[in-house]
Amino acid sequence: MELRPGVFTRLFTEITADGQLKSKAFLTQLANSIERQAKVNASTGAHRRGTPTPASPGTGPAVISGTLRRSITHTPVAPSGTGWETKVGTAAGMTPPYGRTPSSRYGLALETGLRNGSAYPFLHPAYRFGITTVAPQLYVTIYRAGWPRIF
Repeated sequence: MELRPGVFTRLFTEITADGQLKSKAFLTQLANSIERQAKVNASTGAHRRGTPTPASPGTGPAVISGTLRRSITHTPVAPSGTGWETKVGTAAGMTPPYGRTPSSRYGLALETGLRNGSAYPFLHPAYRFGITTVAPQLYVTIYRAGWPRIF
């Protein structure tokens, strides 16, 4: 087969466009799975405000009002430099019905450690799960689905 002028340019343009679509789909699905896992991690039992938590330090927090769990979200996948970007975490501005501390500040304190030194991480374990378990499966599903026939 003879390669005429413009064939390589057209092929590389198609490959780049296909790679961009697959990258966006990959990151969207990965962000959704990390968000879902963070919500599961932020639900280690339940208790009323002012009563002892059933959660153990080192595990995710227990549910009091559900505001923290509802605030876990991710930003839309958007172009960033030469790739794509999204952020998974707690949304700003959500406060529980019984207090004034926003869930974003409360979530950070739980994730990194309270005044007594106890930490109840929920985002970092979800991220680790997403990167070590979900990402390899998504990669195979999205990128290894087969190369397009170009000739």
